[in-house]
Amino acid sequence: MYEYLAQILEKISVFHLNILLLLGLALFGGTAGGRLFQKLRIPQVVGYIIIGIAIGQSGLRIVDDNIITALRPFNYFALGLIGFMVGGELRKDVLSKYGKQFIYILLCEGIAPFLLVTLSVGITGSFLFGAKPFVWALALLLGAIASATDPASTTSVLKEYKTRGPLTSTILGIVALDDGLALFLFAIASSVAGALIGHGGEGILRSIVHPFYEIGGAILIGILSGLVLSNMLKRYGEKERVLAFSIGTVLLVTGLSIAANVSMLLAVMTLGAIVVNFRSHKSREVFSLVEGFTTPIYVLFFVLVGAKLRFGHITPPVLLLIVIYLFFGMTGKMVGANIGARLSGTAPTVTKYLPFSLFSQAGVAIGLSILAAHHFEGDVGNTLVIIITATTFVTQILGPPFTKFAVTKAGEVGLNITEEDIIEQNTAEDLMDKNPPLIYENMQLADILRIFSENDNLYYPVTNKEKGLQGIITVEGIRQTFLEMDTGGLILAHDLMEPVIAKTSATVPIVEVKQILNRYDIEYLPVVDKENRLEGFIVRKKLNKFVSTKIIELQKKADSLG
Repeated sequence: MYEYLAQILEKISVFHLNILLLLGLALFGGTAGGRLFQKLRIPQVVGYIIIGIAIGQSGLRIVDDNIITALRPFNYFALGLIGFMVGGELRKDVLSKYGKQFIYILLCEGIAPFLLVTLSVGITGSFLFGAKPFVWALALLLGAIASATDPASTTSVLKEYKTRGPLTSTILGIVALDDGLALFLFAIASSVAGALIGHGGEGILRSIVHPFYEIGGAILIGILSGLVLSNMLKRYGEKERVLAFSIGTVLLVTGLSIAANVSMLLAVMTLGAIVVNFRSHKSREVFSLVEGFTTPIYVLFFVLVGAKLRFGHITPPVLLLIVIYLFFGMTGKMVGANIGARLSGTAPTVTKYLPFSLFSQAGVAIGLSILAAHHFEGDVGNTLVIIITATTFVTQILGPPFTKFAVTKAGEVGLNITEEDIIEQNTAEDLMDKNPPLIYENMQLADILRIFSENDNLYYPVTNKEKGLQGIITVEGIRQTFLEMDTGGLILAHDLMEPVIAKTSATVPIVEVKQILNRYDIEYLPVVDKENRLEGFIVRKKLNKFVSTKIIELQKKADSLG
């Protein structure tokens, strides 16, 4: 037995143990950092990235290149989950309501930074390095990458602050679609850049055809897999199976996209869009289950984004290009989003605040820079990777706070509240009837019946003169009393009341109130102070009404914004 265990231990390498240790460190440290930044009123995603920088290539170097390379499939999986969740926001009703807006804004906010970055980098680079072909090749590629927006950090902020409204819908629609535009622009830029630095004609032809293959193939994989998953969701209803099928399909689509060399993000977004529109009644449960699964994945993903950022190879000319890229890329996003919003006639809040919501860049930008480095070895590829790596860090730090600013000013924070959120955020004091009809313990039957006739309650607390809780009278209980006993004599409330099974205090969260009601299988719950004096009364029916009313109020408020 001992020898068998020793053989197993020998097969477990130190490297694998380090991977597990570092994953634990990244998850624990990232979560702690995110919580710290959240307390400072800074989006958590910034904290995740900072922790990643601290343990990564520009910090303590705990995470090295080998580990980052080994965890690359994990990054693809995280991006797949993010894309699936973003695709789930592309509901038919949203697209029919905002479709025109999306097209105008998408084209403007994508093409404006492409033009501004290409011209500014090309002109600046010509002064720095001379009018060399590689300068304009680099400028074209950077311009195409500048059009992309990172859906991960953007949607993370929207999720954290539970936003809902026209600005939120527009942001989600744009970040779900503009990666496709970025891929198309990048393919065109690659074709022209290849011609500038002397690539062959076959390469140019392939560069022209490839974007159509990459986008079309991704959409096809997403549609087919979405139909398969929708059919499986129709046949199976158990939560465990639903989660397994959903995660499995995301993994399958991610892997197929990488193997087929098509846009992985576009494929999983298409998958999410198919599921939410073909299984609309079931999709809420699907995305809720997947969302609950993704939190630690998101944390690790952003920690690893920070860990692989390098700042040691930035020379003064490259630093200037980084500044140019950032300034004109962000300016292009703002100007383009504003022009597109005005042309499409969006709600005033969208026109005013959308330009602040599209700064973040990460997965697609880094992926395109790496792809360019493979196609354009040498000065173009190396410079491109350094610029995108550095600017990704800056946009990931600036993007989330600006997105938070935008949705806060638009009045959309806290409008996407679920039933569970309302139950967790409120206490018994928010729910209870603070002035319930009281029955005193020495009150006679005639007075009790008068109170019954004046109120439609089914449960009445019985108190003494100091409002000390004594018992409960129920309508059903008094009916049984009339059937079973002689009512000819003097009957007082004390004779009719039932003992109090359970009670609570005003500061107890509603989630505990619900648990007490379920534990004792009762429909009412008195609220008392430390001296057992009655402060209020809760009825289960009113608890359910309280929650649904809050949700309806938030829905109406979100709809009123545009």
